[in-house]
Amino acid sequence: MSKEDKNTNIEDPNVEDQNSTTAEADSVEQNEVRSVEEQLQDQLVAEKDKFMRLFAEFENYKKRTNKERIELFKTASQEVVVAMLPVLDDFERALSHIEEDKEAEELRKGVLLIYNKLVNTLENKGLTKIEVRQGDTFNADIHEAITQIAAPSDDLKGKIIDVVEHGYKLGDKIIRFPKVVIGQ
Repeated sequence: MSKEDKNTNIEDPNVEDQNSTTAEADSVEQNEVRSVEEQLQDQLVAEKDKFMRLFAEFENYKKRTNKERIELFKTASQEVVVAMLPVLDDFERALSHIEEDKEAEELRKGVLLIYNKLVNTLENKGLTKIEVRQGDTFNADIHEAITQIAAPSDDLKGKIIDVVEHGYKLGDKIIRFPKVVIGQ
């Protein structure tokens, strides 16, 4: 063997180290590239989740404000209607006193006409009377007890004896609870 052949057959340990270092560097770069891609994928998923949550929150906000707006339109006239309830009560009292007087038939007709017009106008605005009669069961959710008296009979215990003031609803909302006397 010549001297040149010996040199070519002999492996240089430095060459082997360079090859393995290059392979390790390629492997590290691939891992870094994958980890960067994975990081970007994770960020994308997080941003999509954040966007979907924000979108859902906005949709809920729109629904809530629409519902509040509709409710506001239904009860926008609540202050005016509540202010008119004492006038309605006065008309009812006037009618009950006029009915006792047989000589004031024309007066009763005029007051009844005005009363009916007022009731119809308020009903068109969504006002309804809460129907309460003597003998109905007392319910604290819809009645206001102003006093308790001894029940005239056992079947009227815990029931309504008298209605002092009528209650009214505007739409589905009670704006004035009926004031009642209950038996004990």
